Amino acid sequence: MGQNVIPHNAITLIHAYHERTKHRLDAYAAGPDFLDWADQPDPFRSFRGAGRLALPLAPGQPQTPYAQLFAGPGIIPPSSLDLPHLALLLEVSLGLSAWKAHADQRWSLRCNPSSGNLHPTEAYLICPDLSGLPAGVHHYHSLDHTLERRLIPGPSWEEAWPDQGVLLGLSSIHWRESWKYGERAYRYCQHDVGHALGAIRLAAASLGWETLLLNDWGDEAIARLLGTDRGHEFPEEEQEAPDALLWIGPMRRRPEPLPLLQAVDAGRWAGQASRLSPEHLRWGVIGEADAAARKGFGAPSSACPPAPLPPVRPARSNPSAGQIFRQRRSAQRFDAKAPGLPGTDFIRILDALLPRPGVPPFDLLPWTPAIHPLLFVHRVEGLEPGCYALPRHPGSEDRLRSSLRADFLWQNVAGVPDHIPLRLLRRGDTRDFVRTLCCHQAIASQSLFAVAMLAEFAPRLEEGAWWYRWLHWEAGLLGQSLYLEAEAATLRGTGIGCFFDDELHRWLGLADRQFQSLYHFTVGQAVDDPRLTLLPPYGPR
Repeated sequence: MGQNVIPHNAITLIHAYHERTKHRLDAYAAGPDFLDWADQPDPFRSFRGAGRLALPLAPGQPQTPYAQLFAGPGIIPPSSLDLPHLALLLEVSLGLSAWKAHADQRWSLRCNPSSGNLHPTEAYLICPDLSGLPAGVHHYHSLDHTLERRLIPGPSWEEAWPDQGVLLGLSSIHWRESWKYGERAYRYCQHDVGHALGAIRLAAASLGWETLLLNDWGDEAIARLLGTDRGHEFPEEEQEAPDALLWIGPMRRRPEPLPLLQAVDAGRWAGQASRLSPEHLRWGVIGEADAAARKGFGAPSSACPPAPLPPVRPARSNPSAGQIFRQRRSAQRFDAKAPGLPGTDFIRILDALLPRPGVPPFDLLPWTPAIHPLLFVHRVEGLEPGCYALPRHPGSEDRLRSSLRADFLWQNVAGVPDHIPLRLLRRGDTRDFVRTLCCHQAIASQSLFAVAMLAEFAPRLEEGAWWYRWLHWEAGLLGQSLYLEAEAATLRGTGIGCFFDDELHRWLGLADRQFQSLYHFTVGQAVDDPRLTLLPPYGPR
């Protein structure tokens, strides 16, 4: 397998990108001077000339209780790996969830969240010949819930599949985010990969399927498999960067890269990628960061497996997984006077953020947890307002304590089960601070609680610059869990990518890059806009 050409100073370049794209109280990271709405990227890529296969829809499915997803491995019997169930997987993870309309304007919502609803993430289903689904590489077109057959494989394709299962690949179109967010957009594209990974893992779990992130594959090989390395078939400024590759099926055997790629090379590609915008602004630093963060073939050091924990605490209600997947939304405004969050609901949300062997979505990541939430509690019954820490791995608490300010309390919290390591750092009302921290956005202070996700930064990057992407993926995966847990608690969440990085670091007493804040989130009682009409995702429009 070939290795990517990675700059020799890749880690230095990634550190420089991260510093350059920090928002600061006196200056935001470089972005467009104004939004050129005529140039807004099309959120739906298609491939002209590729064969199209309409997928069946399954409204209301899956009926699996949402709480059952976290009951442990083997609880949900596996569904047959066929066209209807694969279509359902795509529908409830990457498909449309609704349309919103106001006056003569209309825009779509999806099951997987995205910064600014811009959706840079593209998905490809790679499969052997299945009943009703021909073998090959298929691009998923969420607008019409169809598969576009990009690759008709060579004769050795079926021999490359040792067991029943499929591959699902993800890529990013950085232009979709940089149109609005400029140089910081590369961060948001990686968050969205994490959101998509979480959506896919939980959707697969609802069908009884296991999922494995193939972190040993190199980016060059992923691009070759997905066809995203075929630059002449994509508009110049709208290339797709390879991201992640997932195996969905039995964990016994999965396809080996070399035979599969040889079968790809012997196949026939079809389709030309649609143009998304008539014009483009160039953000060269994104290309530099992307090149630096590419990964070659081979798995990094093995992870420390998570310790067994008691089952995730049950929620007060037990909706179906399909209901929760489809109703996920990003709140635009919260009711600042809503009653406090019941403490049992808050504990359930925290419990679901802890990794457990064989329990989705965090069993997807083949590394020791590197993201640890700080929680700014505004209104939770039974908890003092203040700042709390939730170290997600036993060895991380000591590292956090040694890096954060010395006057933090690190007190255990009464009434919280022993296996949930919630620690009180500082008492007091943090609403004004959190609002300022999150680029002066009121939604961060009107919520019931807000979250800042601290990453084990410099130590992980020492292993390779690609960890920059993986850290953001893990943060996005936590965000997806928070989105769904908020819905299960009859609340709503919102991811926040705009925050003043070093303002939080100073407040925490961080003096170096051992830890960095990568993503923020907030949960509360949503206030819906009565002017908006909600329309079904598919059907007549």
